Amino acid sequence: MNDWPEGWSGDNRGRYGRGSGSAQPESARVMRQVRGAPPPGPGPSAPPYGGGVPQQPSYVDGQGHGGDGYDSGYNTGQVYGSPGGHGPGQGRGGPGRPAPDWRRRIKWTAITVVTALVVTTVGTYFWADSKLNREVDLSKVIERPEAGEGTNYLIVGSDSREGMTDDQKKDLHTGSAEGKRTDSMMILHTGDNGSTLISLPRDSDVEIPSFVGSDSGKTYPGTGRHTKLNAAYAEDGPELLVRTVEHNTGLRLDHYVEIGFAGFANIVDAVGGVEMDIPQDIKDKKSGADLKKGKQTLNGEEALAFVRTRYALAGSDLDRTKNQQKFLSALASQVATPSTVLNPFKLYPTMGAGLDSLIVDKDMGLFDLASMFWAMKSVSGGEGTSMNMPISGSVGGNLKWDDAKVKQLVQELKNDEKVTVSGK
Repeated sequence: MNDWPEGWSGDNRGRYGRGSGSAQPESARVMRQVRGAPPPGPGPSAPPYGGGVPQQPSYVDGQGHGGDGYDSGYNTGQVYGSPGGHGPGQGRGGPGRPAPDWRRRIKWTAITVVTALVVTTVGTYFWADSKLNREVDLSKVIERPEAGEGTNYLIVGSDSREGMTDDQKKDLHTGSAEGKRTDSMMILHTGDNGSTLISLPRDSDVEIPSFVGSDSGKTYPGTGRHTKLNAAYAEDGPELLVRTVEHNTGLRLDHYVEIGFAGFANIVDAVGGVEMDIPQDIKDKKSGADLKKGKQTLNGEEALAFVRTRYALAGSDLDRTKNQQKFLSALASQVATPSTVLNPFKLYPTMGAGLDSLIVDKDMGLFDLASMFWAMKSVSGGEGTSMNMPISGSVGGNLKWDDAKVKQLVQELKNDEKVTVSGK
């Protein structure tokens, strides 16, 4: 009995059956979506189909490519119908998305970043400039020396308690005295031959010259009266202090910068404290200092106590001025570090605390202030000189300057020469 459908022969069995050696794949029998055309020309014809078995596709080139019929693309790898087997829009000349213009993108990104930086910088400049307290009018100072080379700043630390609460006065050990006096005075010279920081002891013996009252406008003639340097500030403020320093030194002062107790402590706290190497144990009830010898980071309260201490020091005011120089230089270095300058969360609080508490002359600009800080930083870095005004002895309990050394020092500063004079 023949089990094959009618019209099928043994030849068909050998051609399509399992184990056939024919080159035509068996799977072609079930690829019904393929509709190939009969091969052209003479050749063995397929036997007629019978029994309802559908006619199978034929292949022209042995690779499953038909003639005029629909080609699914399965045998060429063209799943999406793109040339070469690429996805949509990936082939050359295809209608896909154009490649991004990276040069254009980089250009506009750079323009945006630069614009943002310029706007931020300009905004910060005007914000900072508006916070400067330009209260000192140096045009009121009379009989001034001629200007020399370089720039000279008079830096004053006052004991002003303005704006401080009773708790702050107690914590900072400032007392509650009315008015304000100078606790420290320094001349900072900047020029082409490095920076020089010179402390003027508050107990220096000086002559009060003739001057014009800062508020009254009245002229007060000089009488040859001698007193302590800090008394000039107490008598008629910054203008008389500048007049007195210029008269007793012969050096013209270009700018004036003053900071009070609270402002000083706020700047130190805003910058995150200042590292100092304390040379000895310091305990002083009047300043509130209670510090151990060695390296440590001082906060605002500790820093203020450190720079005010004199009774616990062997050299009293002369040793205090040295500590003040060291600390101010270290503070300037801390403010100028990248961790402060490049961190807006530290930079703006530090600038705000400093600018709010500084009192400067009317001609002082932000660039002048920045120059002052960089000069102080250079002193702490060993690129400048720090010293006390040369002292020769005492008179009436006041410290007497060495006239010959002071004259030489002032001449070197005026000519912006390297300072060769030393002071204890």
